[in-house]
Amino acid sequence: MTNHAGDGLPLQRGARGEAVRDLHQRLAAVGFDAGDDPACFGERTRHAIHDFQQHRGLVADGICGQDTWAALVEAGYHLGDRLLYLRRPMLRGDDVAELQHKLGSLGFDSGVIDGIFGPKTERALKDFQRNAGLTTDGVSGPDVLAGLARLGSMADAPVSVAGIRERERLAQAPRELLDRRVVLGDLGGLDVAVSALARTLQQAGAIVVTLDHPDRSIQASTANEFAADLYLGLSVSAEPHCYVAYYSTKGFESLGGRRLAELVAEDFPTSLAIERPRAQGMRLGVLRETRMPAVVCQLTPVDAVVEHHPEIARALATSIARWIAAPLAV
Repeated sequence: MTNHAGDGLPLQRGARGEAVRDLHQRLAAVGFDAGDDPACFGERTRHAIHDFQQHRGLVADGICGQDTWAALVEAGYHLGDRLLYLRRPMLRGDDVAELQHKLGSLGFDSGVIDGIFGPKTERALKDFQRNAGLTTDGVSGPDVLAGLARLGSMADAPVSVAGIRERERLAQAPRELLDRRVVLGDLGGLDVAVSALARTLQQAGAIVVTLDHPDRSIQASTANEFAADLYLGLSVSAEPHCYVAYYSTKGFESLGGRRLAELVAEDFPTSLAIERPRAQGMRLGVLRETRMPAVVCQLTPVDAVVEHHPEIARALATSIARWIAAPLAV
């Protein structure tokens, strides 16, 4: 398949040409009908992208930006389409996620089911190969698929070892903010709220790092290197999308992330002219790539959010303190 669309992003209503034709082909390949004119981005294209975004846990705005394009590319891979192994840049795709799901269901810890073939996935794959009497080369090919197929439904259990490990870590974690490592990410337009929240948490004894890099993957990798206990990203948008998101995908849901998102939604001030964010599972890039419980809170409208940032910061500090005291739902 061609790769025109990835070079002309974002694509939205009114766009024409080979990039749109490529986009339509990829949407059709994953089951979303984008309309009869393959070279025109029309209303049916917008609806198809909107539906795909909702299905994938992305912000559903009907525009094909970088995150949506990457998700379309990854959705086109099925387990067995290609050899999977550790390389740079790391392989990404639904085939990787399916392999991680099957390994985790069998008790081989490949980490969070994120669709990224990293070192933990390679270790889990080698452990599986060793246990199955296969060549221990860390490459998922026909022999590995045959070995997984022999195990049948055991490789598709709904409970993953990654979820069990997260629950164990959270159950054993300290129950106070003192010396807990928190990363706060300014994801656009809320630097004052991030700074106010950081001061409040630092006064309670937390070790806080604030990030404002525009590349969310860099924010995620920085939080991972810092070995953060939690990540909270804040953004403000002119679009009517208000949410507090935690990472969720087929076969894995961050229990700690969900609990924090629910607390943020619960504690959000109702007296402000701001819609209360709703907790929802999503597959936003920064949630997918962080290795700790993480949430992203997007608020609107811009003027009201900026005006009331002190109240928002206090509410978020309350939610984080409550989460530290009880990071798992009862």
